[in-house]
Amino acid sequence: MILAQIASQAEQTSPSALMATAMIAAVVLSSTTGEVLTAAAMKSIGDLDDIRAHSGLKGAIRAVVTCPLFFAGVTFLALAFFALLFALNHLNLSLVAPASASLTLVTNAIAGKIFLKENVDRRRWTAAALVCIGVYLLAH
Repeated sequence: MILAQIASQAEQTSPSALMATAMIAAVVLSSTTGEVLTAAAMKSIGDLDDIRAHSGLKGAIRAVVTCPLFFAGVTFLALAFFALLFALNHLNLSLVAPASASLTLVTNAIAGKIFLKENVDRRRWTAAALVCIGVYLLAH
């Protein structure tokens, strides 16, 4: 009896498919933005081993913490973390974790190609397409 009432309340308060999609999209987009900005920062800084050899560990740390792109990336990664917490608060882990992780893989490949001019070969595009199929099957 009590379990039936809890299930009934859960059905009444569960988010719509559109809301679930928006929550997962927020995680994916903020995570991808953070990762692209962080990667761009590290590419603009250069090889940390070379910096450390020339300026020591303090010089390498200084190079990272004085890069605005790095802090922008960290900010978006923090937003992604809190968006993930919000999504997990409202949706099932069995949906949020695979959907956000796999879709982030896809968006990272696209963003890497467009913004970082990375070479994304056919094997990676095939993997991304298979991930999309898997997420579709998971969601339906």
